Amino acid sequence: MFSTIALAADKPWQPGPYPGVELKILHRHEASGGVVVLRKFQAGMTIPAHTHPLANEWAWILSGEWEESGATYTPGTLFFAAKGVQHGPHVAKTEVLSLTMFDGPLTVA
Repeated sequence: MFSTIALAADKPWQPGPYPGVELKILHRHEASGGVVVLRKFQAGMTIPAHTHPLANEWAWILSGEWEESGATYTPGTLFFAAKGVQHGPHVAKTEVLSLTMFDGPLTVA
């Protein structure tokens, strides 16, 4: 039996850390502050290079086209950024939906 079940349809979209980015928080771990989110980027958005000083990040593209370092990535791509390591910029070529996990608080620097 799973201890947590989250139904995305029951979760509201909320503003993300950048304009044009929305999040659905599927799970928040109370002790670590880590979160699992659905993340939606509007088409044409560019997210500047940044770091997450308090968490490692894994992002799995569910739909859309995401450009990173001049290459375009599609559904099924997994990205990993270690805590404190700069990554991006990210460019949403189309609307992009990703399942993203942070193993600590979601902060951006």
